[in-house]
This record gives sequence, C-alpha cells and structure tokens, in this order.
Amino acid sequence: MTVDKNVLVQRVVNELLKRGITINPENQPKSSGGFHMNDFLNSTSVVPEFVGTRKIGDTIGMCIPSVDGMLLDKLHLTKRYSVLGVLSARSGAGPHIMAMDEAVKTTNTEVVDIELPRDTKGGAGHGSLIIIGGYDPSDVRQAIQVALDNLSRTFGDVYNTPAGHLELQFTARAAGACHLAFGAPVGKAYGLICGAPAGIGVVMADTAIKTAGVNVLSFASPGHGTSFSNEGMVHISGDSGAVRQAVMAGREVGLKLLSQLGGTPKNDFPSYIK
Repeated sequence: MTVDKNVLVQRVVNELLKRGITINPENQPKSSGGFHMNDFLNSTSVVPEFVGTRKIGDTIGMCIPSVDGMLLDKLHLTKRYSVLGVLSARSGAGPHIMAMDEAVKTTNTEVVDIELPRDTKGGAGHGSLIIIGGYDPSDVRQAIQVALDNLSRTFGDVYNTPAGHLELQFTARAAGACHLAFGAPVGKAYGLICGAPAGIGVVMADTAIKTAGVNVLSFASPGHGTSFSNEGMVHISGDSGAVRQAVMAGREVGLKLLSQLGGTPKNDFPSYIK
C-alpha cells in the first residue's frame, strides 16, 4: 500500500508532539546520513502557509496543505477536504463572501464553512470566517489570493458614518459562497441590501422589493439570521436587471436615511454596482 508523503509526515509530527517532543528546526543537528529536520519540514506541505493580508477589514488569508485529521473531524464543514483555505476578517462579512464567491468560480475549490462573528471592531456588523476546501494546495492558495484581490471591489458599495453603515452587493451569477451563506440559487443573479441601524435596512428592503420584480430569499435582523448585529438585510434573487435595479433603489434610500443621523455616508472604494 502506498502512503502519501504528506500524510506520513503529518503522522510522524503528530506522534512526536503526543510524546512531548518539540521540533525546533533551527537547532536540529544533522544525522550521520546528512538529514536535517529543517530540510524535512521545508520539503513537505505540513506547515500551514500564509497567503496574504489586506488592511481592508483587517483580513488575513491562509492555507493548510494537510489539515490534521482530529481537527478536521471537529470543524463544522459541509464536506471533508484534506486541503483547507482560510479567509478571516474583523469586519466586512458580505464583501468577503462575495469576494470568495468569485474565487471559487475560477478555481477547483469549494466553500465548506462560513461563520459571521459579532465583531466589526465595535461597529454594528460582523466579522467573518470563511473556509474553503480543495484537493491541491496551489488551487486553494489561488482561491484565497483571488478573494483577497477582490476585496477592493466588493467593498465599493459599503458606506460608513459614525452612526452606522450600508452595504450593497450584487452578482449576475451566484456561486457556492453566496449559496452557503445566504441561500442564493447557484447560477442566478443575487443581491444583498443591508442597513445599520437595522431599521434603516427594513426600509431599504421595502423600497428595493417594490422597485423591481425580484424573489425575496430571506430577511435577516438582529434576532433572526445575524449574530445579533444591529443590521437589517434582505437577500434577493431573480432576473439580473431586476436584481441590480432593486439593489440600486435600496442604496438610494439608504444613503438618504443614514445621512439623517449625521455625517455623509462614504465608501472607501469606487462603487461597482451601476
């Protein structure tokens, strides 16, 4: 029976750790055969890999080329993969999900978990934890990189003031991230319309739905569908033109309402929903 090198190495490392043996690659002497623990580790895919960061949302992207089986058993994943990618942020859950939605379209990866911690560094919304799975570390790293590179676009319709925020998202073709997080039909147009404080989101949703013929997938509020964040958000689907029109209508009324609390709502990047 042939055993994969990475699996074998992981077993050896786990067994050493169980016995209380700490591996310090910098201080390991070479054996008589010229073997060095630093060479051993560097020649395998055992060590988790850092992919990149973005200041946007305090975001970090990582890849685990061969996840420990015991941890894999305890993670709340929809499907078991040996290679995992992790995108984690303090704020901006919607933009990260939309960015990852684009990433899985172009790589051989699948979103297997999305969680929205109550965070935002004290703001009204969420942070995010997104885990993807794949069969090849290069595919997973690429997906994480694509997601990181998309954040400046998906943050384009996030508008902030000291009192609250608005978030609008749109895709003409939803993929695995939108489906897992929001129940969006795969391959169909999807829109997210969010306002904080939550009451603004209620009015934005009503305006959007009345503007165009769309399907309402769900409405999330502090006690229903969010991690008790002070947001109201509606998820819609349907014809691409109608969904886009509804999202833009929600944005228009949201900007007017949020400005009544003081300050002009501002986005840090150019709007992509036009």
